[in-house]
This record gives sequence, C-alpha cells and structure tokens, in this order.
Amino acid sequence: MKKLKVGMISFAHGHAYSYFEALRTLAEVELVGIADPVESRVSALVAEHKLPYFNDYRQLLDQEVDAVVICSENVFHAEITIEAARRGKHVLCEKPLGIQNDEMLAMIKACRDNQVQLMTAFPCRYLAAVAQAKKAIERGEIGSIVAIKGTNRGTAPGGWFVDPKLSGGGALLDHTVHVMDLMNWFTGSEPTEVYAYAATLFKDNLDVDDTGMLHMKFANGVFGVIDTSWSRTPPFPTWGDVTMQIIGTSGVISIDGLAQINELYAQQNGKGQWNYWGDNMDFHLIQAFVKAILHGQPVPITGEDGMRSTSVALAGYRSMEQKQPVTL
Repeated sequence: MKKLKVGMISFAHGHAYSYFEALRTLAEVELVGIADPVESRVSALVAEHKLPYFNDYRQLLDQEVDAVVICSENVFHAEITIEAARRGKHVLCEKPLGIQNDEMLAMIKACRDNQVQLMTAFPCRYLAAVAQAKKAIERGEIGSIVAIKGTNRGTAPGGWFVDPKLSGGGALLDHTVHVMDLMNWFTGSEPTEVYAYAATLFKDNLDVDDTGMLHMKFANGVFGVIDTSWSRTPPFPTWGDVTMQIIGTSGVISIDGLAQINELYAQQNGKGQWNYWGDNMDFHLIQAFVKAILHGQPVPITGEDGMRSTSVALAGYRSMEQKQPVTL
C-alpha cells in the first residue's frame, strides 16, 4: 500500500491533537515527525510515539515528506504554507487561512505555482447534520434558500488567541469562518456586503473582541446572520455550539451540529456536562485530505474556500471601524 508521508507543524491550536490522532489511525499515513518551536507542547507525543522532533519547521520540510498539517498561531499560517509549497509539500492549514487578504492570495498562488494542493481545515462540513442538510438542499426539499441564521458560540480560549499580534483578531475572526464556510457551501454564492458589530463584553481586560454579530448579503439575494462570540462562559455545560436555520421558499432546515450528546449530572462535577458522542468530524476531514492527495484528486475544501470565509470576517472588522456596511 502506498503511504502518504505527513508531518505536523505546530500544536499551538488545540485541533492539532485530534488531527494527530486521526493521522495516526489511518493505515495509509506515515507520520514523519512533528515541528514546534515550543517543545513542551509536543514532548509527550514525541516520546510516546517515538517520532522525530524539530524545533524549526524548515527542518521538518527538509525530510522526505509529502504533506504537512499546519496548526500554528494564525499569524504564521502564510509564512509556513508558502515555504512548504516552495518545497513541494501539500498543505492542510488550520482556519482562519490567514489574517490578511493579500497573504491568503499569496498562499494560494504559491501552492498553485508549485503544483501542490492547499486545503483549509473546515471540519464542520463533516458533521452528520450538516452533511444531511447539504443533501436535502441539493434535492430541493426547501426550495430556494432565502436566508440563513447561524451561531458559533464558544468559550474564550485564552493564550495566543487573545493576543492580536498572534491571532489577528478575536471572536469575530475565530468564530465567523466555520459557519460562513457552510453558508457559502449551501448557497453556492459569493457574499457581496457585510455589516458587523464586535465588542468585548464577557471578559475584562481582553485586547480582542469576544462577541460579534455579522450580517451579510449574497450575490444571489440570500441574507445571512451569524452570532460569532465567545459567550459560553465556564458554567455552560459545553465549550460551544454550531447551529444553523436555513429558510427556503418551501421549507426550513434546522441544524444543531453538536446535538449528539449525553447529559451527565454528578455532584462532584458541580454542574451538568454534555459529552459529545457523534461522528468525529476531524477524522473525516483528515481522511478526505489524505484520500485526495493519494489519489491525485482535488481537495474538497480549497484555499479559495478558506479565503472566501476569512475575507468576510476581515470585512466585518472594517465595517465595525466604519460603522456601516462594506462591500467585498
């Protein structure tokens, strides 16, 4: 069996750990090594699985590796992706793809010019409810889409996520892109106008926004709105949600992407807990990336998809500054 040689670059983003487990369980993958400038983030994994460790991601790129998974701080996505592309490596990059439109264009161009593929990590496409909704829309079960309301309300992550020099923004950037990608995917249309509000309301002394509301118009006439906030404070029984209400000319689809849960109530916990038991969306994302590269097929979620969603979040910040809608 031909194996895809994959390296992981940075475990700054927590999704890296689930991506690692997915890669490790795929028989068609050979993990080549882990690069991270902060050794303590990966020392346990390196020791347990006897993997080569590299302090500098360029050292990993020097190895015989076919593809890399990048989970660094947002500000480094462009630099690492472009260098990987120059070395002929395929790339799966954590969201948001970048923190500026020009750097995302450069990432896409570098991968195209070097004939490697760039995939954006949008695992929410692989939630069971989302996949079923997509098929229902394609079958015409709700007619033509008129409007979509979505939420991605999470818990403030802390760390580098709240340092704008590393993250590029707060909740508006962090939590717009997942649901925005689904809206783009469902409508098959381009956002043309964005109006946004963002502020710091839930936690004191943050240098970034922790709450936002994003409104957009699409070229095909659809309207959308996303609650993109870190509003799930610690007493809430789970980290957050991914929900959508898709309103059509002849019906409505409601999505609760993380509804597959068991409710646990125990005195020692001090609060209720929701334990998710549904399909592992991260596994399906990784599996789709590996399959596409091994079989020479286009990746299902492209760099252009990543830029399309991130551009809306960036436009939201411009709208907030100007206090009026902005065009894309």
